[in-house]
Amino acid sequence: MGSRKCGGCLSGLLIPLALWSIIVNILLYFPNGQTSYASSNKLTNYVWYFEGICFSGVMTLLSMIFSALGIAFSGYCLVISALGLVQGPYCRTLDGWEYAFEGTSGRFLTDSSKWTECLEPAHVVEWNIILFSILIALSGLQVIVCLIRVVAQLSKILCGTYSVIIQPGII
Repeated sequence: MGSRKCGGCLSGLLIPLALWSIIVNILLYFPNGQTSYASSNKLTNYVWYFEGICFSGVMTLLSMIFSALGIAFSGYCLVISALGLVQGPYCRTLDGWEYAFEGTSGRFLTDSSKWTECLEPAHVVEWNIILFSILIALSGLQVIVCLIRVVAQLSKILCGTYSVIIQPGII
């Protein structure tokens, strides 16, 4: 019981502490609010180790950051794959190399009789449909998994479900 309450207090402070560590470390580069010391390299050596920015700040938030980036990048893959699927392949037709189905708004996807308009590469329409569809499914799953991770991490931090083990006798 005590460890859960303590864990709730500590985990609720995790994000503000990380953000303040970053802010304070940045302020160390500007003694008395002046930029001249940083530009002339007249700062304490340990300021340059970025301890508040990288280790106490960013590293604390890294897991959530990577999950959020996973949402963004997987979402990007999903959107681009959907656009590629709807546009259709770049192929050689009777008129030369072109996007044969570009103006069809994806209607060619359900009309396989039009697929023969692409003369080369062989079976490029099927190839694109299958692979872009797989990418859409995979990236959609990645978005869902990363979203669940972000929600879980935020709930742990904000609701205090990080467990903290208290060992008696060690202070």
